[in-house]
Amino acid sequence: MMADMKLRHEITYDAPPAEVFEMLSDPAFREACCDAQDVISAEVSLERSGAGFTLTIDQMQRTDDLPAFARTFAGDSTRAIQREVWEDSTSGTLRIEAPGKPSEINGTITLRPEGSGSREIIELDLKIKVPLIGGKLEKLLADRVTAGVESDHSVGVAWLAGDR
Repeated sequence: MMADMKLRHEITYDAPPAEVFEMLSDPAFREACCDAQDVISAEVSLERSGAGFTLTIDQMQRTDDLPAFARTFAGDSTRAIQREVWEDSTSGTLRIEAPGKPSEINGTITLRPEGSGSREIIELDLKIKVPLIGGKLEKLLADRVTAGVESDHSVGVAWLAGDR
């Protein structure tokens, strides 16, 4: 039995954690991130609760950039449901589901001060339950998740600089 693929990705912002947290908990920011990733469609739902929030992004993603063997499993497009639950402004859980697909993504997001700015740390376990090529598909999935995080980071840097 293969172990889940581990993914750790860190990004930094030139803003204090409280400001980054406010950005992350703004539905308009999350919609801008979806636009930047050129998803087919996205529905963003964010509910504040206490010091934290619960976020759901239900989106249809393009798959035309995937290799043919991966499109066999993903289809012409794929639905991804991203769920984040932040109990407070320092950390949250992240789960990405692809209904009808043999994949699982679960992990954490941590936001901490670094100098005068912030560091966001995303740690995920990725698993695709497909015999023989599951590892290759997990690598592709890790690359797509990383590209999505980097895209969100670019939007975030501009957002924090006032480009909204």
